Amino acid sequence: MAGVVIAYYWLPEARSWFGMLAVAKARGGFAFSSASAVLAGAVLPMLFKIALQRGRVRAGDVQELLFLAVFWGVDGVILDAFYRLQAMLFGAHADFATVMKKVAVDQFIYNPVFAGPYTAICYELRQQGFRLRRIGHAFTAPFYRERTIPLLCATWTVWIPVTCAIYALPSLLQIPLFALALTFWVLMLAYITTAHLHGPPPAPAPLPQPVGE
Repeated sequence: MAGVVIAYYWLPEARSWFGMLAVAKARGGFAFSSASAVLAGAVLPMLFKIALQRGRVRAGDVQELLFLAVFWGVDGVILDAFYRLQAMLFGAHADFATVMKKVAVDQFIYNPVFAGPYTAICYELRQQGFRLRRIGHAFTAPFYRERTIPLLCATWTVWIPVTCAIYALPSLLQIPLFALALTFWVLMLAYITTAHLHGPPPAPAPLPQPVGE
């Protein structure tokens, strides 16, 4: 992400590529944000997962793809609206103070109040077979403590530096950079959650037993 920001400000050869992205975002609006989030958060991770499965499509993969597509498609629109609100509140400048304000609001207000609980509840709904009557516990303090707070800790570890890079770019390039970051984030999660498909790791060799006296 830092490399992308450096390329934007100090690599003139990359300006035309960034210009095309900005034009596409300006023309596409919320539709661009939704489509890019679906591509980064659903399509690419599912292709990666199928590759880990040696090209086999397993039962439940289609349902998972549909869930991810709807989740990230909606999330892309919400995040675009949030970025626009941030620009209205703090301006579209990329100076240090403005970037820090946006990162602070993003990570320590937007995430704990909305994005973290929203993500945890949506994934719990999927876990419960999309039965609304079975997710009442997802709106309780214990669920927030046990499920949302660990998610927030993982989010802060990755996304605090990433959002610094995102807000360091002009508004029209923030969603494209978010999609790039989302691709690597979801691919990492997909790798972790499907690594068991290759079988358990080999058992360590037994240590030599001490010779009795």
